[in-house]
Amino acid sequence: MSQINKVQILLNNQQRLNERLGLIPNEPGCYLMLDSEERLLYVGKSKNLKNRVRSYFHRNNEHSPRIKLMIRQIAEIEFIVTDNEAEALTLESNLIKNKQPYFNILLKDDKKYPYLCITWSEEYPRIYITRRRRKRNQLDRYYGPYVDVGLLRRTLFLVKRVFPLRQRPQPLYKDRTCLNYSIGRCPGVCQQKISSEKYHQTLKKVAMVFQGRSDELIKKLTINMYKYSNRMEYEKAAQVRDQINGIEKIGEDQKMILPDSSISRDVIALAKDDRIASIQIFQVRSGKLVGRLGYISNEIDLDNEIILQRIIEEHYCLVDSVEIPNQIHLQYPLIQQKLITDWLSETKGRNVKLFCPKRSKNSEFIDLVKRNASHELIRIQKGHQKQELATSDLASLLEIDFLPRRIEGYDISHIQGSDAVASQVVFIDGLPARQHYRKYKIKSHIIKTGHSDDYLSLAEVIERRFKKWSRLKKELGSIELKQKTHSSSLENSVFNDWPDLIMIDGGKGQLNAVINRLRRLDLENEITICSLAKKNEEVYVPNRSDPLKAEPDQLGLLLLRRLRDEAHRFAINFHRQQRGSRMKRSTLSQIPGIGPKRIGVLLTHFQSIDAIQMASLEQLSKAPGVGNQLALEVWNYFHPEHESNS
Repeated sequence: MSQINKVQILLNNQQRLNERLGLIPNEPGCYLMLDSEERLLYVGKSKNLKNRVRSYFHRNNEHSPRIKLMIRQIAEIEFIVTDNEAEALTLESNLIKNKQPYFNILLKDDKKYPYLCITWSEEYPRIYITRRRRKRNQLDRYYGPYVDVGLLRRTLFLVKRVFPLRQRPQPLYKDRTCLNYSIGRCPGVCQQKISSEKYHQTLKKVAMVFQGRSDELIKKLTINMYKYSNRMEYEKAAQVRDQINGIEKIGEDQKMILPDSSISRDVIALAKDDRIASIQIFQVRSGKLVGRLGYISNEIDLDNEIILQRIIEEHYCLVDSVEIPNQIHLQYPLIQQKLITDWLSETKGRNVKLFCPKRSKNSEFIDLVKRNASHELIRIQKGHQKQELATSDLASLLEIDFLPRRIEGYDISHIQGSDAVASQVVFIDGLPARQHYRKYKIKSHIIKTGHSDDYLSLAEVIERRFKKWSRLKKELGSIELKQKTHSSSLENSVFNDWPDLIMIDGGKGQLNAVINRLRRLDLENEITICSLAKKNEEVYVPNRSDPLKAEPDQLGLLLLRRLRDEAHRFAINFHRQQRGSRMKRSTLSQIPGIGPKRIGVLLTHFQSIDAIQMASLEQLSKAPGVGNQLALEVWNYFHPEHESNS
């Protein structure tokens, strides 16, 4: 891991640092500092981004120990330009609230920021605050994170006064309701005084607060307040008034504001050169800028209108219907604007309007998005040129007559043979393509705790990866796999899966093991392959006993090292997940009557050990294949204090 950081940290690479600083404009806005794993470290604002960011790297500056520690971890710098410093201040405040960067001044201790969770998967959902975001069930939803936990608690308290909600994780009594039901704070879920469907409807109203739809909820509360007032129930009217004031506080921390705060819209603009186009989507919800998305298009021969239309088609095909805004503001009108409008309206279930604003505040916002797209384009251009040089240099290093566009890297991770896994990472045009990453669990019975064999593990993974290609070659006879022409009778998606180069993490031994397995698959002469040894950063190729001669700072070698380090990181993370899962299973195996099969059933049903521990006796008994007696054993294991009292 230390090698990865040395390559990526800006402070250790003066040339890369100067390149990053040179891309930052002399404009107001916010800057974002990221570490080597793309985690957000810090958000700041300035009326002159270039001068402010440069000041962090001046050796004469007297930084605090906290800032010095942060600077040592900065691997990337991003920015968002604004029209003025006031907008930058608002944007900074809300980026901190929504992104929770570790080194910002609001972080006063080492605790994680809290989330609010609604367990939609349960018959009677719970709503609670947690500092551990964990996907217990696909239906459960987390809102946040929130900086001010005190405000979050007060808001939740007010919400529970506005709506009668489940107040306890477990019932206080088995056969009767508690005081909360008597005073109207709880609808009596413990005794099913309210149906599950009706209770879900109540929770949907509560969720509006945490979905940024507080205005709709406030309107409903305002109507109730006037009803109480007309009935001369002034105390209740005052309580609702206080509740409205409390809910309004949630919207105080926000990003850039537009005057028509009731409108939700996406604002889309692009900037392009003769090789590439950068498209930016700013997401505005209830007048607040809540997100920024970016796309890249290589189809620069197309008109701008067509590029925008293709991006819209791709983007809105992937989002839920509720995420489609009421309005979409465009830099250019679409070629098939009516068709796209009808499609979006049908998908959303209500009218969606597409505009090309020419005047007023809306056109200024289009210009702002375009400026951000232009700055992103400059960064893409710099990176694209560098990656082209790296792939060209790699082709020269390996003595191949084509540019390796798609490169795959493989690595093995285990601890003395236990929980052995492998990773497959993919770089396309010199950049990580995470959508093509793959994980493998080593299946060989020979690989087990106390006995490891990286050669055998790599051979197994390569066979599993290219077995389909071996079958295709047998079925079709002689085939020029490297051509991958679109005129082939095979599906294009299959051809796109073929690598121009694969790299093995290891030395000559690992390389030979993989070559032998490819020979068995009759693909030895079809695949270009190399390996990179960690010890001396040596590159090996087939039919050559000594490593290739390469300079330590050669671009092609640096590209292979980045690929190797990414494969190593991805494999280690997957190994840790598998080891953690095994340790959790061993915890459950201590419960009498629980075997491997039922452990798998419980983890599949509840998703995590914590969910099993929090489940009620009734919920445990309803799990497939568990039953009342075994559910009691599990519940008693996690609640020994109750077992002693029973």
